[in-house]
Amino acid sequence: MSVRPLHFNAFIWPNGYHESAWRVVDDDVRGVLGLAYYTNIGRIAERGLMDSIFLADNIAIAEYRATHLPQTQFDPISVLSALAAVTSHIGLIGTGSTTYSKPWELARRFATLDHLSGGRAGWNIVTTVTPLAAANFGEPFHPDHADRYARAHEFVDVVTRAWDSWEDDAVIGDRDRGVWADRSKLHAPRFHGKFYDAEGVLPFPRSPQGHPVLVQAGQSAAGVGLAARYAELVFSGPPALESAVAFRTDLHAQVTAAGRDPAQVLVLPALMVTLGGTEAEAQTKARRLEELASPEFRWQNALYTAGLDPDAFDPDAPLPAELWAGSAPSSRAEQLRALARARPGVPLRELARQMTGGAGQSHFVGTPEQLADHMIAWQDAGAADGFTIMGSTLPYELAAFADHVVPILQRRGRFRTEYAGPTLRDHLGLPRPAVVASTNGKPADA
Repeated sequence: MSVRPLHFNAFIWPNGYHESAWRVVDDDVRGVLGLAYYTNIGRIAERGLMDSIFLADNIAIAEYRATHLPQTQFDPISVLSALAAVTSHIGLIGTGSTTYSKPWELARRFATLDHLSGGRAGWNIVTTVTPLAAANFGEPFHPDHADRYARAHEFVDVVTRAWDSWEDDAVIGDRDRGVWADRSKLHAPRFHGKFYDAEGVLPFPRSPQGHPVLVQAGQSAAGVGLAARYAELVFSGPPALESAVAFRTDLHAQVTAAGRDPAQVLVLPALMVTLGGTEAEAQTKARRLEELASPEFRWQNALYTAGLDPDAFDPDAPLPAELWAGSAPSSRAEQLRALARARPGVPLRELARQMTGGAGQSHFVGTPEQLADHMIAWQDAGAADGFTIMGSTLPYELAAFADHVVPILQRRGRFRTEYAGPTLRDHLGLPRPAVVASTNGKPADA
């Protein structure tokens, strides 16, 4: 290929990413609660030679969501471990919170998935936006934005040290001498930082990829900074071509400043897709989804994704002025505040209609040929290395992508015709990290 192949990640959500998906599909409404639903999606993505599937996580939900959307926030590692047994190549990316986990324990869980899948695991690093999570974990308050990201840097440092606690050749398996592993090749983190402490080695050897692939999706300055230091795959990015080019250019500049190779940081922005045999057919499908969308859900979700409790607000009143000031806890919160400042006195219900963004901020509606054109244009402009495909309905739009868009891209020399190897790093063209032994148990920037 004269250009690098595109990369694709399939986002899993109950019935599809559009909020009305569950109302238009004919499937059993409880089907999303069973393993068969996830198995089918994993196999479709693998049939399309996609790099990975991605399972998000919410460790707390606002109750309004149960009214409007199927709720299937299972533990990602449990689901992905089950999928490892029924797939052979597809990467398995799951979300793990740096605010409501312990780093050594999370390192163990993702390294376990990497072993069980033969090297297909990825960790989506999140700091958790919703303050509702604090009470679920017995915490008196939810840390502010700056504190969460300060902790996240140290958290990831501890995780990678734990993954490196065994050298690659530590296992000897010498039956004659009775030596299973060379103890001199174990390196306990013995980490003592500002926020975390971790002592011992993981209770099993280094995993097939060395490190599961590190993924990040934050769009705030702090989120981009975290991605620049650690991420190998980035899901975020603006919905417009020009701003997406600027985002990727800035991210790569920060990656370079952090002493890393920008060629090893792939940007796969989220793209919700609705496909049809003709553009008119696709538009009809998309219009039906929008017709079924709930205005009640939209205003509540605008608040929730901005880190606020919808039950505490009147939708027919404006956002209280005291919430306009101070630093915003997330990029979504800043968007809501900016709208409120620009239109003082406008009710929340009306502001919510103007909210764009979230993971599915871009919705492509058209034919497979048009989608292929769109993706190639973004790649050629330097806006993306591929896309996180969010089918507006699942598994239907994902199947359409795998069966109709992928062949077009293959004919144009923009996508693989076979997997390069068995691991997620093979799919993405990423190197296997060398072991970096801990030094005096101090944080990396100490």
